[in-house]
Amino acid sequence: MRRWLKYVKPYKKYFILGPLCMIIEVIGEVLMPKFLAGIINDASTAPEVSYIVLSSILMIVTALLMMLGGVGGAWFGAKAAINFAGDLREDIYSKVQKFSFANIDKFSTGSLVTRLTNDVTQLQNFVNMLLRMCLRSPGMLIGGLIMAITMNARLAVVLAVAIPLIATVQAVVIKKGFTRFGKMQNKIDSLNSTVQENLTNVRVVKSFVREDFEREKFSSANSELKNAGMSAMKVMIVMMPILTLIMNLSSLAVVWFGGKQVIVGDMLLGDLTAFLTYINQILFSLMMLTMLFINSSRALASSKRIREVLDEKVDLNDDNALCKDKKVEKGTVEFRNVGFRYYKNSEEKVLDGISFTVEGGKTVGIIGSTGCGKTTLVSMIPRLYDVDEGEVLVDGVNVKDYSLVSLREGVSMVLQKNVLFSGTIEENLRWGDENATMAELEAAAKSAQAHGFIEGFAEGYSTELEQGGVNVSGGQKQRLCIARALLNKPKILILDDSTSAVDTATEAHIRKAFATELAGTTKIIIAQRISSVIDADEIIVMDDGRITGIGSHEQLIKTNTEYQEIYNSQMDSKEVG
Repeated sequence: MRRWLKYVKPYKKYFILGPLCMIIEVIGEVLMPKFLAGIINDASTAPEVSYIVLSSILMIVTALLMMLGGVGGAWFGAKAAINFAGDLREDIYSKVQKFSFANIDKFSTGSLVTRLTNDVTQLQNFVNMLLRMCLRSPGMLIGGLIMAITMNARLAVVLAVAIPLIATVQAVVIKKGFTRFGKMQNKIDSLNSTVQENLTNVRVVKSFVREDFEREKFSSANSELKNAGMSAMKVMIVMMPILTLIMNLSSLAVVWFGGKQVIVGDMLLGDLTAFLTYINQILFSLMMLTMLFINSSRALASSKRIREVLDEKVDLNDDNALCKDKKVEKGTVEFRNVGFRYYKNSEEKVLDGISFTVEGGKTVGIIGSTGCGKTTLVSMIPRLYDVDEGEVLVDGVNVKDYSLVSLREGVSMVLQKNVLFSGTIEENLRWGDENATMAELEAAAKSAQAHGFIEGFAEGYSTELEQGGVNVSGGQKQRLCIARALLNKPKILILDDSTSAVDTATEAHIRKAFATELAGTTKIIIAQRISSVIDADEIIVMDDGRITGIGSHEQLIKTNTEYQEIYNSQMDSKEVG
């Protein structure tokens, strides 16, 4: 409960005023039947026009006050709930932004989207309903009970039967509803993940003619959600008719026994009418409480899922960093006997016994078979992952002793999977430096061999990119990502197979620009083509998570078997230029 108070305190006036306004409406609902009973009793005995007029005026004033109370309660309730949800959503998003890759791996993207949207909305709806019902329902229940018992205690015995029956139905609903709504939220996760994966990779789906397979996959996820939803809704479907039946039987019993009392003169007709209204108010308030409990079971399921995100321990932070103010200056990189596992309880290491040093300003190539750990290796430098064994140092300082901001500002990384965002080319490039001048943007684009094709677009640097940059080619996307990284003016530049989609001539121009314009920058290049790293100061050869050789091209071609195999296979296919 203490966790949620954080989101209540800034808006406590709304959380207080909302229920108080609903109390005004409750008082009116309790008084109205009494006024009406007086008019009916007066009209059926010795009518007095002045009494009827006065009672009518009181009813009109009460109705207006009820309207104000109802509107105020709804307004303040909505303000409180929306602000509560907005702040909660901000905190969840901020927490996700702090996640390391390992943290993100625990949750699917679709699941995080569901928790940020659907689950928060469930809590928002519950808070809104709670503020409107927390005093209204108990107020109507207590007020109605007092008036009914005061009016006719014998007839009120009907409630002694109806209320326990409704309470029993409520207990069954709460018990069954919680688990079912939790399952339904998990199925929403699965559906969101399926849709997101399909839309993100729609070109691959179409190129392999897998539309039918994806439709079946979606249909399966959709059916599971539908079945889970129906299972949860069955609780409501069964509950409402049962509660309505109890209400109708109670009303029938009141009319039957109360009618007999009116006939023998033990009860006035107006009092019977008012008593019947109070019975309905009492039973209706119990129905509202049932609805509140049902929504609470769904909200509890959603709150549990939200807490899982908020309580997730970020396994990568700079809380214990010893040199938070230090910046990356030379770009010297050193690995000392580094070991790493994706799954901490696994015996199999992705990296094992990795040791090497890259002097500041040097160019190092990393080459090896697919899946040998090249990308994981360079991810240790900007701390996208943390080592399990050994240490990684930048400028002689353990990367864990830098602040994450300082470290990552000094390291630019063009990932294997190039990502662009919806917006203009200029806006995408400014991710590297939001304050860069247009001349600096163009210079970075020229170095990345991107300026030419950008100028070829009608809108130039103002060309709108669609989400993911799907309206540019793979090679153009890679060059834009390289330009973005160059704008950051990094001390360490990591290129993870980021020129694989460009031709060898263009790649040669990019390498030449790196040599002249990034002379003081440490460049680490992961590549599949030997031509991409042949001119590097040193080449690191990897196989199965280990380093099998370090040296120049000339040295490795003589001494390293893995390098020779790669070289010969590419010579045979004429890939080496």
